[in-house]
Amino acid sequence: MNEIQKKKNYLPGIITFIVLVGLVYFFAPRAEKIYWYSVIPPLLAVCMAWVTQKLIPSLFIAVVVGGFLSQVPGHETELGAWVAGVKTTGSSIWGTAVDPVNLQIVAFVTAVMGMIGVVIASGGLMGIVRILLKISDSARGTQIATAFMGLAIFIDDYANTMIVGSAMRPVTDEKLISREKLAFLVDATSAPVAGVALVSTWIGYEVGLFDSASKTLALGKDGYSLFFDALGFRFYCFLMLVFVFANVFFNVDFGPMKKAQERAKKGQVIREGATPLTSGAFSAVEADSQAKISAMTAIAPIGLLFFILMIGLWIDGNGLGKMVSFFDLFSFSLWREVISSSENNILILAVAAATGLLVSVLMAVFKGGISCSSAIQAAWKGIKGSFLPNLILILAWSLKAACDSLHTGPFLVHWVDGVLSPLWFPALVFVISGLTAFATGTSWGTMAILIPTAAPIALELDGGTYGLATMITLGAVLDGAIFGDHCSPISDTTIMSSIASSCDHIDHVRTQLPYSLIVAFLALTIGYVPAAMGVSPLVGFLIASLVIIGLFFILKQKQNRLA
Repeated sequence: MNEIQKKKNYLPGIITFIVLVGLVYFFAPRAEKIYWYSVIPPLLAVCMAWVTQKLIPSLFIAVVVGGFLSQVPGHETELGAWVAGVKTTGSSIWGTAVDPVNLQIVAFVTAVMGMIGVVIASGGLMGIVRILLKISDSARGTQIATAFMGLAIFIDDYANTMIVGSAMRPVTDEKLISREKLAFLVDATSAPVAGVALVSTWIGYEVGLFDSASKTLALGKDGYSLFFDALGFRFYCFLMLVFVFANVFFNVDFGPMKKAQERAKKGQVIREGATPLTSGAFSAVEADSQAKISAMTAIAPIGLLFFILMIGLWIDGNGLGKMVSFFDLFSFSLWREVISSSENNILILAVAAATGLLVSVLMAVFKGGISCSSAIQAAWKGIKGSFLPNLILILAWSLKAACDSLHTGPFLVHWVDGVLSPLWFPALVFVISGLTAFATGTSWGTMAILIPTAAPIALELDGGTYGLATMITLGAVLDGAIFGDHCSPISDTTIMSSIASSCDHIDHVRTQLPYSLIVAFLALTIGYVPAAMGVSPLVGFLIASLVIIGLFFILKQKQNRLA
């Protein structure tokens, strides 16, 4: 009976996949190097992940299918094409695994999780927990503190995710806050913050893309000018932050998140039968019996990680060469220029994390009072816990590589390329950017695909001169990419949010999705469409913010009546 029930549960997912593929086949445009079947691998990965609740097999099968689709169509009867498909799959996974930037990210995740294992064993996180429990004496206060921590670590989304999630997890568990809610707070205050922060590792990438587009289109403006022009139209990022703080202030949830929170209030912070990504990492790691509980054994390595990140970015971005006087260290504009010039931010993150791991061991021994062997053992337990998350990241990147080879992004762009209206084009770009990021699992990759593609169209809609449609479109690309990345179960930042929060990944995606969709709907209908009509973006932002606050006010009133 259980097997029959399982098969029945698979049926909706199978039907959904077949219907989506059928719609794409019949309605997709045909053009050179634009393949309708390029969306099959990401669709398959997403549908399988939702139906089976197993992410690794879903990603792996999607990568394999992508490898065959890149070689077999048109050569179905040729054995060599099938062999080439197998080779393509293998080279895709191997190439992704040995890519220098990807290796640096893997090293960062591994080192951070090793460091977390040590600071738990040394009593450092328990020391932080005790401090935060004094400040945050309620579930509501803890959620507010988590959201503010997300704002504070604005310099990089990876660092934000791992530090905030890992540091706050013991506190949220103590206050009976679900892991799903923690993962949402971590995810929703990482990329949206780093993406719009005037000083962050993101701004260099975004400005670089804008600068390239400006030169190609002869706009006569630098990348920073385009960034600031588009900043006022970053509706999704700003509204998501409003949503987060309204949510934690009123302390009320809805949809799947409400069920998760109700379960947590009964003492079950994670769903029974769930598979948290770090379940093997820290379940066996606890404060050593000999540990002297002190927040410094955690603050020192984590603070040093952040300090080395800042110093590294300063040196890599030639801050010393651009510095005229000591007071330039406090110059916002100089820091912005320096960070945008940094070309090795991921490597710097990895070095900072490795240094943090080493210092955590030293602090555990000399400050925490535990033996060197205990500290190393704790680090190893944390590192072992990174194997599964890193495997998921590698498979997610491999799927992106498969999508690149099949031209999935250009296909999605080409599909809406014929809808040329200054009124609707920015909104359509937001949607297609979200779909592309959702399908490929990468916000940066989506930006790289769409900015060179959408900017010329927007410029043409502006009559060949840089105008409103172009500015809104640039903001829509960046915002849509972050929105799609939030919703995608194959996104690296979404995966890392589950890692840091020790949450079942599918549960995180399932509970976060309604919140992301609501914010995106408001950004689309109250933000992008009115802005294209000439309405001030500030007006749209204020109205959408009032709608969000009103929504949670009504939900809170309803909750109080039922209490």
